[in-house]
Amino acid sequence: MNYDTLSEAVTDLQKRGYIEDHNLQSDCIECKSLDYKMYIDQFEIDEMHRFEGASNPDDSSILFAISSDSFKLKGLLVDAYGAYADPLNIEMIQKLKYKALS
Repeated sequence: MNYDTLSEAVTDLQKRGYIEDHNLQSDCIECKSLDYKMYIDQFEIDEMHRFEGASNPDDSSILFAISSDSFKLKGLLVDAYGAYADPLNIEMIQKLKYKALS
């Protein structure tokens, strides 16, 4: 699916069951509200959507729809990309990059 805005994508994905909020760490994805961490072999990236700021191309974000059979959940991860992206370990970069290229 193509979305015009980040908020439109988040709303639609939440309606489709992606309700948990995740944070990107250098070697895992963390959900603070449920107090768990998922490592690379514990989650899949189902969808990925990129958004660029209307007035500033540096104001860019990326949205991942993530699922985990191990944790029996679906959730969202929003992060910056480009110059403002968080530092990641090589395994996390490869997993996220693979989906972005597919």
